[in-house]
Order: sequence, then C-alpha cells, then structure tokens
Amino acid sequence: MKSVAIGFSLLVTVLQLAATIGIAQQARSQSIIPISDITPTKYIVEQNILLAEAVAPSKLQTALDEENITEAVPQIEQTWEKQYEGYFGVNFSDRAMTTKYIADTLGKMATQTGKKPALIYLVPQAQQLEIVLITPESQPIHKRITEARNEALLAKVRQFRQGITNPNARNPKNYLPEAQQLYQWLIAPIEADLKSNNIDTIVFCMGGGLRTIPLAALHDGKQFLIEKYSLGRIPAFKFTDTLYANIKKSQVLAMGASEFKDQNPLPAVPVELSAIAKDLWRGKSFLNQQFTLNNLQSQRTKQPFKIIHLATHADFKSGSPNNSYVQFWDKKLTLDKMRQLRWNNPPVDLLVLSACRTAIGDKEAELGFAGLAVQSGVKSALASLWYVSDEGTLGLMTEFYRQLQTAPIKGEALRQAQIAMIQGKVRLEDGSLHNSRGKVSLPPALAAIKDKNLSHPYYWAAFTLIGSPW
Repeated sequence: MKSVAIGFSLLVTVLQLAATIGIAQQARSQSIIPISDITPTKYIVEQNILLAEAVAPSKLQTALDEENITEAVPQIEQTWEKQYEGYFGVNFSDRAMTTKYIADTLGKMATQTGKKPALIYLVPQAQQLEIVLITPESQPIHKRITEARNEALLAKVRQFRQGITNPNARNPKNYLPEAQQLYQWLIAPIEADLKSNNIDTIVFCMGGGLRTIPLAALHDGKQFLIEKYSLGRIPAFKFTDTLYANIKKSQVLAMGASEFKDQNPLPAVPVELSAIAKDLWRGKSFLNQQFTLNNLQSQRTKQPFKIIHLATHADFKSGSPNNSYVQFWDKKLTLDKMRQLRWNNPPVDLLVLSACRTAIGDKEAELGFAGLAVQSGVKSALASLWYVSDEGTLGLMTEFYRQLQTAPIKGEALRQAQIAMIQGKVRLEDGSLHNSRGKVSLPPALAAIKDKNLSHPYYWAAFTLIGSPW
C-alpha cells in the first residue's frame, strides 16, 4: 500500500507540474511584462528527471485584477520604460510615478493653460484591454474591456489603418466601421467620466500595437475624436516634460529640401518654409544645399530657436534605432544619433518633422516613433504616421502655425488645424491652397493638381503630437 501511495503522490506531482508548465507558457504569451521581470520558481522531481518552471502572475496584472490602481500605474510606467530602454539601449531615470503625482501635475497644467487634461493608459492584454484614466481631481478609474481581446483589437487597428490610408478607395469612408468599433472599445467606456470631469485634452500612453493608431480619426458615429478633444501621446508620463512655457514669441528655424538624390521630390517645401518662417511666424529658413547638419548646429549656436521645423523625408523603420532617420541634404540623421545634437542645449520646445512616415504596425518602428521626443531631447515633437501627400502636408502645416499664434497649447493648435481640414476650410482650389485665413500661391507642380478636398482623414489624421501637448 505504501508503494501505491508513493506512486499516486508522484503522479499527482507530475500532473501538477504539467499544469504549471501550461500556465507558465500561457502567462508568458499573454503578459506584457518582459520575461526578465518575472520570478521563476523551479521544481525538481526524481533527481532532475522532471523539471518545470512556474511563473508567478505579473505585479501589474495582479494589481489590475485587485483594482489596485495606485500600484498598477507605477508598474505600467516601469514596464514601458524598460521596453524603451531595451530599444534605445540607454538607461532612463528610475524616478517612480504615482497616481497622485500625475493627478497633481495634470491639475497644475489645467491652471496654467486653461485646458483641463486627463491621462489615459491603454494596456492591451491577451484576453482583454485594460483602460486606466487619471484626471486632476477624481480618483483613478479602471475599465476592463473583455471584448477587446488582443487578437481582435489589433485586427481592427490594422483594418482601420488600411482603410484610412487609402483616400482613393471606391468607398472613401470604408474606415468608419473600424473607427467606430475602436471608439467603442477605447473611448466610450470612460466617456461619461471625461464629461463629468470637464476634460478637454487627452494624453494617451499606450502599449504595443496601439502606439501608432491615428487616434484623431476615431469616430463616435457623429464626430471624430479630434472634434471633441485636444490629443497627444506620450511613451510614459515619467518621460514627459510638464513645465509649461508660452512659445508665441519664440522664433522658428525652418529647414528642408525639395530635391533628393534617391527619393521623391517635395515641391511644396519651398512654399512651406517661406510661409512658416516669414509670413506666419518669425525666424529663418534654409533650403536644399543649406539644409545640413552643420548649418543646423551653427544656427542654433547663434540663436536659441525654440521651434525647429524640418521639411524633409523621415522614416521610422523596423529594427534598431539606426534604421530610422531624418534626411538632411548631406546625410541621414539616424534616430540613435538624435541626442548628439543636444536639442536641450539650448532647449527646443517643439520639433516639427514635416513629411515623414512610420512602418505602422511594426512594434520596433512604434517604439521609435513614440519615443521620438524622448530620444531627441525635445519637449514636444509633431510628426506623421504615414507619408501624406505634399499638398496635404503643406495644408496642415501652414494651418497649424496659424493656429499656434492664438491657441493656449500646442495640442489645441493641432486640433484646430485638423478641424479646419475636416470642415473643408483647407483645400486646393484654382491653383492655390486655401486655408482658414486666405490662400497661398502654389508652385507649378502643385498648381497643376485639380481642385482637391483635404477633408479625408488620410490628409490630417496622420499628424500626431508626441511628448508634451502643452
């Protein structure tokens, strides 16, 4: 009987270990926590004949399961910090984030700007989407959307982007079903809370697969999200410069190229630089052969420009940061070299990358795009998720700088520019670019284009403010 008992006990142990292996494998596939963060416990049976590894549930998932949001938020921040550290190969600050600190900071920004912000964390998991909302005054709010399983969520995101980046499709509104479904998953669960807290600015902090979603074009069935809120996205709150500074009296250094050796020309760039640096703002502009890294550094040494505008090709590609770049006349500035320009000395408040694109849907390219402001060392960066037409970029950029003259924050200036495009106030007509305050003459290459309505989200939803929206 003793041997039978021992045999039965061993069988139970083996079955338990088999189940443990299954749980461990499932946990590894579902958790957004890197494996290096998970503490393994090893079980050895019959002198190493059977070996299994049990993985404890992540602290983040446990905190969310228990509705312990004060514990979950630091875990989200720490997890995503490590993802960016791994991608860029650098160590960032270990300063811990708390819900109280975030809420207090949001409250301070509301007082200084007159725009009341909220922070939304979107944490995709295998079986659900976790939403955490932090506002200046109320307690943090957590919503779990079980319908938005990761596989279904990312499929909708892919379909949404495919539909929105093809304005010439037979049905130009074929993106709407996905835009509305994503709205129901990402925004609708917390919309009553946004309204009750009088929120008018949303800062998104998102996990893998969501970092390059065109948030502005999410649709509630009546309106785009951008028609309701100013928007911004950050890689993590701890990376965000929350010191508010009014840049209305700042000067702009506008540089770019209209001709390239191995890439398509950008004929609107000369008009764009002239309009921004002379007509709409104050500053200097440099074109083509004058658009070099040395000249950029030289001009910044002579004068502390708070706004840097680069009208050129830029790509955020798969792989390491040195695959992604901004094209200058003489060379490519890769993403891993961005900080070497010391954008924070003198400090740059806004870096605008006009006419860039991202390998949408690729997690490494997402990390590069979302981490743009962090890696460059600027407070805010305005960039494009996909390569928008030359005329669409010109329309958005000129309207953005017009709105920046009066808007309380950069996020609101971008919002007003996008709304102007939605309403048809920014369009091509009779060989000119019409905007909310007049019209701009176009070069022959663009003047020859037939009249064009730029209200489709392909032309405006790609433009995204990364880093501080203030």
